[in-house]
Amino acid sequence: MALTAPMLHTLTTGTASEAWRVIIEHTLDVAAQTLSASNAPGEVIKRDREIGELDLFLSSSGWDLWQAFGGSVKRTSDRLVRWWDEPYSAKAVLILDALSLRELPWLLQGAKAHGFTLHGVNAHASELPGETDEFARALGFASRSKLQNNGGGLAHRLQPAQTETVDLPWKDCEGLINGAAGAKNLVFWHHWPDARLHDYSAGQGLELLTKDAAQQLASDDFWAFVERLATGRRLVITSDHGYAATGYFPDADGDVAAWLKQTFASGRNKTGKGEAGPFVPPVTLQINSPHGEHLLALGRRKWKSQGGYPTLTHGGLSLLEVLSPWLEISK
Repeated sequence: MALTAPMLHTLTTGTASEAWRVIIEHTLDVAAQTLSASNAPGEVIKRDREIGELDLFLSSSGWDLWQAFGGSVKRTSDRLVRWWDEPYSAKAVLILDALSLRELPWLLQGAKAHGFTLHGVNAHASELPGETDEFARALGFASRSKLQNNGGGLAHRLQPAQTETVDLPWKDCEGLINGAAGAKNLVFWHHWPDARLHDYSAGQGLELLTKDAAQQLASDDFWAFVERLATGRRLVITSDHGYAATGYFPDADGDVAAWLKQTFASGRNKTGKGEAGPFVPPVTLQINSPHGEHLLALGRRKWKSQGGYPTLTHGGLSLLEVLSPWLEISK
């Protein structure tokens, strides 16, 4: 699905909000198409490369659109707070840590197969940088770990709610919801697939994670857990941020590679004000977000670093690491 002339016209002549609307619509169109377990590894890589055409535009002639990202694309955290204020009798949020748009087809297909009603599907913005603690703080939690065993407290923005965060099998998660049967509203933050990003950060990380996603998100245990969450409640499934499949990024070379290695080591962002470098178009951008000043790696580049640059990571500026899926369902 190549970029069309009308799309390029909007990207180059439209407002920042219009351009980001087209970017998100195109990314969703590519990412949300049906998958099967047999074709998923190759198909997800193919789609990743198609979306890479937009990343290339955004890191070359359209890099100024990243400066407008925070003001043009709704943040998931703000969207959740507005949704929480809707007059549903009971509601629940399932945050799957680091879930990207690559995994959206499994959710769409599974919801249909298990008889859920789909009320909305979209993509919203992660915090900048796209990190777990930044998202937790945007929702009023000191950290992700504070949600454990209903420890969310009374200061967060999703009130009132019982909270939980675990890295347990889906069957055990269902048991936790059964234990919270009297809770009207629930916020459940699961560590999958983020924990797998670290497990699969070397070698063919994307292929391994894609196979794992096909198994996890098509399992009866997962959908029994989702059904328990959705029983008597309107449910949103979303994430704090996505991830970059950096194993498929081209290698930076020469002065660019040296600069990126010196600036970020094996990461994709750096706290505080930093030198953006002498390169045009830029390879880093300074972002001033609600979380302060950060220097972020721009676009699809990897570089050699001590210990090896990870093949799955997040925290920089590429579409599939800063866009989070948003699925609203009920049963």
